[in-house]
Amino acid sequence: MAIFEGVDLACERGGRVVFAGLGFAAASGGVLLLAGANGAGKSSLLRLMAGLAAPAAGALRWAGKPVTDDPDGHRARLAWLGHADAVKPALTVARNLANWAGMAGPRRAAADIDAALDRVGLGRLGPIPARHLSAGQRRRLALARLALGAAPLWLLDEPTTALDEDGVARLAGLIDRHCASGGIVVAATHGAVLAAALTAPVATLTLRAAS
Repeated sequence: MAIFEGVDLACERGGRVVFAGLGFAAASGGVLLLAGANGAGKSSLLRLMAGLAAPAAGALRWAGKPVTDDPDGHRARLAWLGHADAVKPALTVARNLANWAGMAGPRRAAADIDAALDRVGLGRLGPIPARHLSAGQRRRLALARLALGAAPLWLLDEPTTALDEDGVARLAGLIDRHCASGGIVVAATHGAVLAAALTAPVATLTLRAAS
């Protein structure tokens, strides 16, 4: 069983301490939800977890070993979904997904692309230029990347943004399936909508801005 953990983490931004003395542990098969008010540091913590920024103090560990011992290996084990959907408007929906998949690993068959789009409710939109998508459909397209990947660790920043009830249910299905196969999910989210839709074990870490 893999365990992803943070020990005595501190984060500074613009000379200000965002949080300090923070710890967490997320194990295979489970979801860690990050809660807290705006500015409490949820997105900052996810960036530390993804290796996009370095902690001011403390350490991140995978299976007991500091991720800094093998940064390339850590990047290879995670899938990151931030606020930006990174959709290219001129490309078709299917081509956007195929390009993302190609960056993450071997080229995927058209059937795999179609299946991933089906799972997020975009199965009929594969040939359509992405510029015609609504905000919710763009978010679903970004989420389809998760359906294609094999990364054991998913880091998701406000993944329910712009999603309707069906979109949240499909996202929950992706997460439940990933956890059932031994994956780990860490997600920053407002409210309890996503937690209520999940069947995988859920723990919540509530961040509070440093005083």
